[in-house]
Amino acid sequence: MPHIDFAVGIGGAAGQGVATPGNILAKLFARRGLHVNAYNAYQSIIRGGHTFLTIRTSERPVRCLGDDLAMLIPLNQDTMDRHLERMRAGSAVLYDGDRVKPGAAAEGVQLCPLPLAQLARNLLYYNTAAVAAVLRLVGVELKPFEEMLAQQFERKGDAVVAENVTAARAGYDYAGAHFKPYAFSLPDTGKRLAVATGNESLAMGGVAAGVKFYCAYPMSPSTGVLMWMARHARQLGIMVRQVEDEIGVMNMVIGAAHTGCRAMCATSGAVLP
Repeated sequence: MPHIDFAVGIGGAAGQGVATPGNILAKLFARRGLHVNAYNAYQSIIRGGHTFLTIRTSERPVRCLGDDLAMLIPLNQDTMDRHLERMRAGSAVLYDGDRVKPGAAAEGVQLCPLPLAQLARNLLYYNTAAVAAVLRLVGVELKPFEEMLAQQFERKGDAVVAENVTAARAGYDYAGAHFKPYAFSLPDTGKRLAVATGNESLAMGGVAAGVKFYCAYPMSPSTGVLMWMARHARQLGIMVRQVEDEIGVMNMVIGAAHTGCRAMCATSGAVLP
């Protein structure tokens, strides 16, 4: 069997939910025993700036992201205009045909317009339909995704779960009827793997190093460290404080360190006025 190396690029405006389909795909790939490497590149803008998430998966460990993409999912026109020229023969571009229009693509690039408004009645379920279409093109069955949706939306009630599953099935069936699948199918190695973000790994490293005081001001991309620490603080015996700004954070961390407490903070590195 040839070596599988599949990379997806998902782009849109900051605040448009680029990370959501990426997180779902990463979990689905890992549950098939596939290794995953993902990176989210975004501007220092709360809303509106271009964000681009790359996720690469393989049955072998993925050491880098590389430059080639097998699939592009542009959530807005800007992403289509920026990245379409990167796509080569054998790749596919999956997009909302009602809101995004393709330009001139290289020969052999499959353009896959999805009528998302028709497939998912609620805007909130557009990503669900799009992810299902991806799964159909790479030969992955829908059932694991349906199970994930049931787990993810269980607290919101049966109606929300049912609407997401309906959108997933619609996207999956539409892709199967209108688009050409890849020449390969993503394998299932039979060994489920875990997915850990860089922020989670950093937080766990701090715990292993004996951190007992964590202080932060929430700002991407470091917010995940604060959220992990706060979620596990009581269990691990760590004092966690959210402060009004980064200067206050540093003052508290330095003060805690002077008392002999092992202290830690993380921030985004943004330029302050």
